[in-house]
Amino acid sequence: MIQLKGMTWDHSRGYDPMIATSEFFSKKHNNKIQINWEKRSLQAFADRPIDQMVDEYDLMVIDYPHVGEVSAKGLLQKFDIDEYQEELNLLKKQSVGLSHQSYNIDGHQWALAIDAATQVSCFRKDLISSLPKSWNDLLNLSKQNKVLWPLKPVHAISSFYSIYNNITEEFNPEDKNFINKEFGIRSLEMMKNISAYLISDCFVMDPINTAEILSSDDDFYYSPYTYGFSNYSRENYRANILTYGNVLNLSNKGPHGTHLGGTGIAISNKSNHKDLALEYSYWIAGADCQQSLFYNSGGQPGNSLAWENQQINNECNSFFNNTRLTLNQAWVRPRHNGYMKFQDESGNIINEYLQSNTNESIIIDKLKKMYAESFE
Repeated sequence: MIQLKGMTWDHSRGYDPMIATSEFFSKKHNNKIQINWEKRSLQAFADRPIDQMVDEYDLMVIDYPHVGEVSAKGLLQKFDIDEYQEELNLLKKQSVGLSHQSYNIDGHQWALAIDAATQVSCFRKDLISSLPKSWNDLLNLSKQNKVLWPLKPVHAISSFYSIYNNITEEFNPEDKNFINKEFGIRSLEMMKNISAYLISDCFVMDPINTAEILSSDDDFYYSPYTYGFSNYSRENYRANILTYGNVLNLSNKGPHGTHLGGTGIAISNKSNHKDLALEYSYWIAGADCQQSLFYNSGGQPGNSLAWENQQINNECNSFFNNTRLTLNQAWVRPRHNGYMKFQDESGNIINEYLQSNTNESIIIDKLKKMYAESFE
């Protein structure tokens, strides 16, 4: 039997569909192939360098900011090969927002989008009577101690970008000068205004923690910026169903500029079974699998045909319809080789700022200097 090894992330959304699709793929090949999946925490998923995994795994579920490192070091198999050109072109057309394109850098496709997500809002429809429509509305709600906002360092920098991109011109990741200082300061001040009324757990919380709390008890009922998890909008997944929606429109641009997330399936350049890995990857990224087995086993599809599938929306409280506008306008964060270190350090800085009295101007100057250095 041919054995392939894969690495994904530790949540039913990240793990269960990989198990289900691998079992189906094995049966399709008369049980002569087996794909064994391991999982890592959400934080490790965001942090662990790909060069630490390519020797051990054939298949990897990855986060797109890693592609700069991938391209520079030649770590992964390219998907843009003649044999699959027709399929690749179709997947590009079926991308939700820029999910597919986020894995393309230096003219090559390094992963296929199998999961699409961005920062959206989340709430308990059965508890909240009126959704906030402005930052002042959000502030008033936070003063009532009803707001949860995941601000663990990696999510603190994500929310910072989402706010900044909405209140001014979208940040160009190729600009080594980083962001406009005035609007950077304003973004920090806006975050600080809300965070002053949050429980301390928010500063170590990720979107999974947020969804677990919101869906399990009635103490909180709104989150302004958190990655969408369609699982929590499905019947019988948790005690209470969550509703996800677009983020606040802060400057008449609509829910524009949120931090694009999601995941892609990638193949190690050192794999001895690239042909099978390619076949499997293209199949699970395709519309047929995405809107059937992948979704049914707990996945959050990255293919637009699944997002537009009315039966799927009926089954998950219209999650995909409700958040599509935000995702279509989501922003692709920096992907250059060297960015991942900046992401880690900048998240720590913003997280610490929100819990201290540090001057905003000092924080932005530090971030600008670090960002320029990340290109070196």
